Amino acid sequence: MTKAKFSPFDVADHIKTAEDAVHYLDAVLLDGDANEIAEALGVVARSQGMATIAEESGLSRETLYRTLSDAGNPRLATLIGVLRAMGLRLSVTAA
Repeated sequence: MTKAKFSPFDVADHIKTAEDAVHYLDAVLLDGDANEIAEALGVVARSQGMATIAEESGLSRETLYRTLSDAGNPRLATLIGVLRAMGLRLSVTAA
């Protein structure tokens, strides 16, 4: 019997479209805390190319990685800039 080989699961590998990103971020926003939301934004940024998102949002790649990690705490202006660079926007709906 051969042994199964597994590779690490990375959500970013499965976000292919803007709709995928919207559904993923919406799910995290429903249940997540601020750190999980920042980390989810990092996942979407990696799926679209961290360097591209960094350049379009006016941040360095290193700053973007740090800001969107699970320990990050992005300012609202940073959050809006990153979402804009991803082709997304922030909106609010009634709970």
